[in-house]
Amino acid sequence: MNELDSELMIGALENRGMKRVREEEDADLLLFNTCSIRDLAERKVMGKIGQLGRASKNRPLIGVTGCMANAKKERIFRKLPHVDFVLGTNNITDLNSVLDEVLETGKQTLKTDMHFEENLNYMDAVRDDPVKAFVSIIRGCDKYCTYCVVPYTRGKEVSRPPEDIESEVKKLASSGYKEITLLGQNVNSYGHDQPKWNELFHDLLYRLDKIDGIERIRFMTSHPCDITVELMEAIRDLPSLCEFVHFPIQAGSSRILRKMNRRYTLESYLEKVELFRKIVPGVSLGTDIIVGFPTETEEEFQMTYDVFKQIRYSVAFIFAYSARKGTPAYRWKDDIPEEVKNDRLHRLMDLHQEIAKEDMETFIGSPTQVLVESKNKNGQLKGRTRCWKKVIFSGTEDLIGTLQSVDITGCNHQTLLGELVKKPALQIV
Repeated sequence: MNELDSELMIGALENRGMKRVREEEDADLLLFNTCSIRDLAERKVMGKIGQLGRASKNRPLIGVTGCMANAKKERIFRKLPHVDFVLGTNNITDLNSVLDEVLETGKQTLKTDMHFEENLNYMDAVRDDPVKAFVSIIRGCDKYCTYCVVPYTRGKEVSRPPEDIESEVKKLASSGYKEITLLGQNVNSYGHDQPKWNELFHDLLYRLDKIDGIERIRFMTSHPCDITVELMEAIRDLPSLCEFVHFPIQAGSSRILRKMNRRYTLESYLEKVELFRKIVPGVSLGTDIIVGFPTETEEEFQMTYDVFKQIRYSVAFIFAYSARKGTPAYRWKDDIPEEVKNDRLHRLMDLHQEIAKEDMETFIGSPTQVLVESKNKNGQLKGRTRCWKKVIFSGTEDLIGTLQSVDITGCNHQTLLGELVKKPALQIV
């Protein structure tokens, strides 16, 4: 979502006549689009902007946007007095007016509304990728997991009208885009806030699958509670819908899940995974996991470890818990020592690498379909399979944006290595 928001802000600034530059020292405006999910992300931003405050008087204007803007608001000015404006996640359309105000008055400006109004012109987004595009379908979150700041930084769920989404995807298809990723803090909640539309997430997928030119549709991210049988059947039945689903478990202990306010038990999660794999054989699952959540015992961590081993996630984002101010969990004692958190983190990451390597090796010796995305720094083509595996192989640049069959010959870390399947020569009879 932050990537798409950045593309929208670049478009807004270019529309006012500004030009994007690649080197920091060439900029008149530095815009920091931030994340508040992890404490480390915030500390990096604060450290970087703090360095800029020690620069010469001829410094550029500095703006802070994104989730950190909504979370900290005027506190950013107190900690970083050289920041010129703070713009919240729900105020992207106000970027130019805020910038005008700063230029006219020379005063620090704050704009951080909690409610999102769906009034963005998504076709103004400046997209660097000519093959794949992000498409926003819902913003905000109503789940209120006890460790998460998103409901407090992005507000309640607001779905985007299906006709608007369809129109954008048609325009992207006509511009040559082959793959779209539907975005939301919880895409599976799409439409629940607008019952009069009578269109839920799986209905939207059936609508978008009909659009000519779009070869692949992905989506992120999901909440297990809202993954329905209808969605599973859509993944099975719709040609464009990829067989990879982010299905975050967060923890393997039902007690910890309850403490996280995840709204499901381990047993109900496993039942849904079993049903998913029955309806969509071979579906590839991804996950998020937090280790070291307050009061997590070694036995409960082992439950997470065992579930990971049982499900064999193909993609995993694994983090050690860090308390986020403003969340319910912040009130609890962060009672797991850092060395214990790090030990659990590395044990789980080692298991993930082991499973990922075994998973990658199953592709060797077989052809797989790859959407060619770009060239890497070594001049090879790179792309992804339907289940989100990265593939590198040799080929010509004119193949970018096409679907190709690639024989997998090996793997390296998280990347498959292959050779382009040569099409048989035409026989003249």
